[in-house]
Amino acid sequence: MQKTSTFPMRYSAYVISIAGFLVSLVLSLHFKAGYIFPVIFGALSTLGTYDLLQKKRTISRNYPIMVHFRYLFESIGPEIRQYFIQSDNDEQPFSRDQRTIIYQRAKDVLDKRPFGSQLKMYEDGFEWINHSLRPSKIADSNFRVQIGSRCAKPYNASIFNISAMSFGALSANAILSLNTGAKMGGFYHDTGEGSISTYHKQPGGDLVWEIGSGYFGCRNKDGTFNPEMFRKNATLDQVKMIEVKLSQGAKPGHGGILPGAKVTPEIAEARGVSVGEDCVSPPQHSAFSTPIELLEFMDRLRELSGGKPVGFKLAIGHPWEWFAIVKAMLETGRKPDFIVVDGGEGGTGAAPLEFINRIGTPMTEALLLVHNTLVGTNLREDISIGAAGKITSAFNIARTLALGADWCNAARGYMFSLGCIQALNCHTGRCPSGVATQDPRRGKKLDVEDKSQRVYNFHKNTMEALQNLLEAAGLRDTSELGPEHIVRRVSKTVVHSYIDLFPFLEPGALLEGKTGMAVFDKYWADSQPDSFDPPEFVQKLRETKLR
Repeated sequence: MQKTSTFPMRYSAYVISIAGFLVSLVLSLHFKAGYIFPVIFGALSTLGTYDLLQKKRTISRNYPIMVHFRYLFESIGPEIRQYFIQSDNDEQPFSRDQRTIIYQRAKDVLDKRPFGSQLKMYEDGFEWINHSLRPSKIADSNFRVQIGSRCAKPYNASIFNISAMSFGALSANAILSLNTGAKMGGFYHDTGEGSISTYHKQPGGDLVWEIGSGYFGCRNKDGTFNPEMFRKNATLDQVKMIEVKLSQGAKPGHGGILPGAKVTPEIAEARGVSVGEDCVSPPQHSAFSTPIELLEFMDRLRELSGGKPVGFKLAIGHPWEWFAIVKAMLETGRKPDFIVVDGGEGGTGAAPLEFINRIGTPMTEALLLVHNTLVGTNLREDISIGAAGKITSAFNIARTLALGADWCNAARGYMFSLGCIQALNCHTGRCPSGVATQDPRRGKKLDVEDKSQRVYNFHKNTMEALQNLLEAAGLRDTSELGPEHIVRRVSKTVVHSYIDLFPFLEPGALLEGKTGMAVFDKYWADSQPDSFDPPEFVQKLRETKLR
């Protein structure tokens, strides 16, 4: 290729900076003026020279100075799309409409909309709840569900609570605000696997203590489970339930690490680790390795806690692993008091892109599988089900309850109520709203008195909106919501209620072998209560490409 003889325009900013520096310097010396322009042009010239001499970024060598405009616009690309390009209904990951309704309810301001819906009602996937010509009247919106009726200390939970978010992922003031709001509204606050910090304890709101594979708050130095430390925390009056985290929607099967540089004295105290040392959550638990051992471990936790409800949280992956747990329940008679289904679309914590997008069953399918399995084995009435996955509104709650859940949790919805603007900087420590950061200069700017009131308002107004939906549907309580009430458009000319769209098992159908559902027909019979291993035919498939 012939070399061009013309001056490359991509160097123009660099040349202009050098010329500007020389001219402005001469003029400043001659007229004894200030040196602001020589300093500016000199800084740009230095930057351009550095761009040309460095060897890591070819684009910087080819476009000295000018390249930094690209870096600037690239860095604020999400904000530009969010505020100037994205439509009100584009969920990436939450739409402007979804965020706006949370902000309005959190601020306790008018959330009414004029001129009809902006949603595309004739597009595939549009959903609605059927109303009644005989609306009901419900006394109040304090909908609750009892969890752990077989326990010495059952818990009467709100049907909308704060999902797991650890101190360390969120700032101290964010945790204080969430727990204060939870106390004001009478709903629970899940600690996340980072355990119970002083900021969880101080306001006194109800807590669900999440026990992850790192056993934070109840661990020995080698990372194994410590029963005495567990007893000390679990018997706190503030702790209402214990939740063993098997996996989470953001990054199931991954584990995690909090680098030692971020392990402050406060985090170390809450988690039971040493200051400045890496804080590791292994991909799997060390306290159990089989389904039966899991159930035995939960029975032990129930005893150590003084009879509080104990359950587990999981994102559904291999169906035979979930079936193995249920078969262990049938064989041993041991049962969790509750199960929280975490959808694959969940995730306040940072995770690799493939895990965020392609690992973990979405909440709808996961919840249906868990609900159907328990119904089909006659276990459903003994085990309560919670669910989480992009729940931000009363309709989200209604559709989730209609699919089989007893209550719902939300994480990012409550983050929005704190003032989160979806800047997508959660993993950098540079959260502009002071929510997802450990930088005290940022976190302390979050006003606890104001934000806790917003957390309370968001819960209260969402519950009142749910009350209005139930009344319009002619129902008297959330327990009456079923798949017959929610309708989905599957094409421009066809709609189905959930009861026709999704398969629902009859009680005991799985025990009788009468499901007609491929997932049960294929994996149920070969799942084993004493092992998470895949069925033999699956293991054989892994040995060859000849399928």
